[in-house]
Amino acid sequence: MRDRGGFPRAPLVALATFTAAGGASIHAQMPLPSAAKPSGAELFAQQCATCHSLSPADAPRQGPALAGIYGRKAGGVAGFNYSPGYGEAGFVWDEAHLDSYLTDPQAVIPGAVMLYKQKNADVRKAIIAFLKEQK
Repeated sequence: MRDRGGFPRAPLVALATFTAAGGASIHAQMPLPSAAKPSGAELFAQQCATCHSLSPADAPRQGPALAGIYGRKAGGVAGFNYSPGYGEAGFVWDEAHLDSYLTDPQAVIPGAVMLYKQKNADVRKAIIAFLKEQK
């Protein structure tokens, strides 16, 4: 085959083969750094703060204030109108109960009116660690 437009045949065949193999979409790039995982405080602000405050002085929202929840009896915020199941809960909030509750509130406290369910264990762990720090 004759040269086309001053290009020898071999480089054209190589380019055609490279393009047909999908090589044209390959770009030399530096790998992107992985995104930083959000902190427990950021996750709380994004996923919990609409319904829950961290200050006992705040008026109750859809849910009770969560300051001091770790180690507190379930359903123990005075003045908050809990679902009836909280009165029968009979436990204090610890890591295991918070983890189960954030996974599926109604499985832990039947009739709980909390729509949030978090299936990601890392997200639950970060939120629980943050809540443990809130006194």
